[in-house]
Amino acid sequence: MAAQTRALVSAQWLADAVKSNLVRSNIRVLDSSWYLKKTKRDPKAEFAEKHIPGALFFDIDECSDRSSDLDHMLPTPSDFSRYVGDLGIGNDTHVIVYDTSPFGSYSAPRVWWMFRLFGHSSVSVLDGGMKNWLASSYPLASETFKPEPREFKASMNQSWVKSYEDVLENIRTAQVQVVDARSAGRFRGTEPEPRDDILPGHFPGAISMPFTSFMDDSGKQLGREDLSRLFREAGVNLEQPFWVSCGSGVTACHVVLAAHLLGHPGPCIYDGSWSEWFKRAPPELIISEGEGKKV
Repeated sequence: MAAQTRALVSAQWLADAVKSNLVRSNIRVLDSSWYLKKTKRDPKAEFAEKHIPGALFFDIDECSDRSSDLDHMLPTPSDFSRYVGDLGIGNDTHVIVYDTSPFGSYSAPRVWWMFRLFGHSSVSVLDGGMKNWLASSYPLASETFKPEPREFKASMNQSWVKSYEDVLENIRTAQVQVVDARSAGRFRGTEPEPRDDILPGHFPGAISMPFTSFMDDSGKQLGREDLSRLFREAGVNLEQPFWVSCGSGVTACHVVLAAHLLGHPGPCIYDGSWSEWFKRAPPELIISEGEGKKV
C-alpha cells in the first residue's frame, strides 16, 4: 500500500474513511496547522475547539530541533520516531495531514514532506484542507483521545536537506536550480518579512514561485497541466534536480508537493531558508529592491 499512496486525498475520501471508522485504526489524521506569530492565531486552541473527527494535533515547533535558534528546524530521526510514535503512528499507518489555513493548505505539505524525508511514503495531504472540509459541510469534533503509542522506525534521506553552505557553494557554481516559495513582494524586497529581525529579498540565482500559485481559489491543488505550466513559465526544468527555499522551510514544501505530483523524484529543501540566509549571508548576496542588508 505504501508505495501507491496518493499524495492527495479528497474531503469526500476522508469523510468516507471517518464514516467507516477507519480513522482510528489504520489511518491517522493530523491537524498540522502552524501560523506566524503576527497572525495571532493559536492552532492548538483552535484544534481543541474543532477538528476533523479522530484527528490529532501535530506541532511543527515541538517536533523540531529545539536546540536551534532558527524556527522549527528538522528533528533527529530518533526524535521524529518518538514524536510520531506517541501519536499512535507506526510504519504501516496511512497518515493524512491537513491544516486550517484560509489558503486551503499552508503548513500541511511541510509535515507530508517530513514523513517522506524520514522514510514514510504512506502519507497524504487533504486536498483543500479544513477549508474544503467545511465547504462540504462534513462533521467536526471537539473531543480528543490519547492513542496507544506505537513503534516508528525513521530512516532519514539526508540528501533531501540542504544547508546554508550548500546554497553558498551553489551560488558560486550555479549547478542546481533554486526556487523561492515566498510571495513575489518578499522575494523582490518590496514587501516586509513577517519576522521583525529579517528584511526581504532573495539570494542570487533564485527563481520566484509563490506557494499560493499552486492552489486554485477553493484551496485545492491545481491539476497537472496547470502545475506543469507554472514550472515551465518560471523556467524550472523538471528533468533536472532543484532545491526550494522559503521563509523558514514550511511553504517551500508546496513546491515539493507540486513537483512530486508531476513525477519529480524529489526536490530538496533548504531547511534554514531565508530566515537563516539573511542572518548569515554577506550584504552582496542579499538582492533586494528595498533597503537590503547593511554591513
